[in-house]
Amino acid sequence: MCLGDDPTCAAFAEHRLRYRRDMEPERRAFLKSGFVATGGAAAWAAGGLSLVSPALAEVSAQTAVGKAAHYHLPASAETVHWGYFSKLLKPQIEIASGDFVTIETLTHHANDDAERMVAGDPGAESVFLWTKDRKAVSRRGAGPDDAKLGPGGGLGVHICTGPVAVRGAEPGDVLEVRILDVAPRPAADPKFKGLTFGSNAAAWWGYHYNDMLEGQKREVITIYEVDATGGRDWAKAVYSFRWPGVTDPNGVAHPTIDYPGLPVDHTKTERRFDVLKGIRVPIRPHFGTMGLAPSEADRVNSIPPSYTGGNIDNWRIGKGATLYYPVAVPGALFSVGDPHASQGDSELCGTAIECSLTGTFQFILHKKADLAGTSLEALDFPMIETKDEWVLSGFSYPNYLRDLGADAQDAIFSKSSIDLAMRDAFRKMRQFLMHAKGLTEDEAISLMSIAVDFGITQVVDGNWGVHAIVKKSIFSERTV
Repeated sequence: MCLGDDPTCAAFAEHRLRYRRDMEPERRAFLKSGFVATGGAAAWAAGGLSLVSPALAEVSAQTAVGKAAHYHLPASAETVHWGYFSKLLKPQIEIASGDFVTIETLTHHANDDAERMVAGDPGAESVFLWTKDRKAVSRRGAGPDDAKLGPGGGLGVHICTGPVAVRGAEPGDVLEVRILDVAPRPAADPKFKGLTFGSNAAAWWGYHYNDMLEGQKREVITIYEVDATGGRDWAKAVYSFRWPGVTDPNGVAHPTIDYPGLPVDHTKTERRFDVLKGIRVPIRPHFGTMGLAPSEADRVNSIPPSYTGGNIDNWRIGKGATLYYPVAVPGALFSVGDPHASQGDSELCGTAIECSLTGTFQFILHKKADLAGTSLEALDFPMIETKDEWVLSGFSYPNYLRDLGADAQDAIFSKSSIDLAMRDAFRKMRQFLMHAKGLTEDEAISLMSIAVDFGITQVVDGNWGVHAIVKKSIFSERTV
């Protein structure tokens, strides 16, 4: 039965409207709940521990104007930007602090199996439309307009929906983004009803690629199936195939996966349907790329993450998580994309299960003038908060756009290392424990060694990442 989530339904528009109307009482009840009254994340946090204190939450709530609104931002050729963040983009919507937005996101790998992930879906079809006569989303990447492969040159790959402008946001502020829900985008073809599909590409940019047994370099795509109804919490492999080499609609040959959204012709592939038999992959629906526009350049490649977020690729950025971002440009300009059904720490082969998702978010603006003496006062990097943990994101270069100079967007891909990312994660955790929790440096260092987990976030995004995780429960008896 269509619940406003099946674009092939003849009454899709009516059902979608009914769904939104039915959700309204639930949303009103939510707005009156202690979740909002106490600053949202604080109600989730173990023992009431949150980066947002009740006092800061109360002050920040005063920036909201009237009743919180709930917007819907669909994914279409008109609402996405492909492969880059930009302070020059016109906002798709402007919201007030406290507002909610449901945002549709599409995986840039959907054309690996267009039958399952594009066909019959009006939004996806509009984004991926590419014939010899027309390319619906012409710019793909942060490169020049006259690039060999088309505007943007493929220097950036993620389909990002947005941006969303937050009224009153200014550089120096902090934007709190709460992920209230994450849902898979169902396949539109009736023969796949109730299912969602995603693609995992073991690609040339993967960590494994130059270390293949017997030197047999190859790119292999595996298509996975997910239950769109939520009836099971695992994915299974459907089939795999070697990248066959693709000639795009403009006649350009692509022997490797060197440009986003290339349409795969499966009459030229050999599909193996006997892969990963008996394996259930736990799903962790999350957004690999989510963040604000940086200030340092007009267009910024979506692949390397940085101080305003972006392609962090941490599976913890899912339902129930809260993200805190330093605002770099007026309006903040939030965009989200690169949806994943699941990913392991490191994203070793180059991708996750790249799977289209829809998220519902709430945005809370914390003004710079109100941050003095709070845990957010010195925040200059994207930080994740879950019910039980704080997760700090370390990168090889904390702000590579600033740190590497005029050639930063090229240089970052040759200068990253785990050593540098680990150093950054250590320094950020030390600062957090000293500033937010009042520890001495010696106390912080001891605690990091015995109670903080450092993990490799990703080694495939140019600016490599290491995250540091500290459990909130260890501070349950501390007053600071």
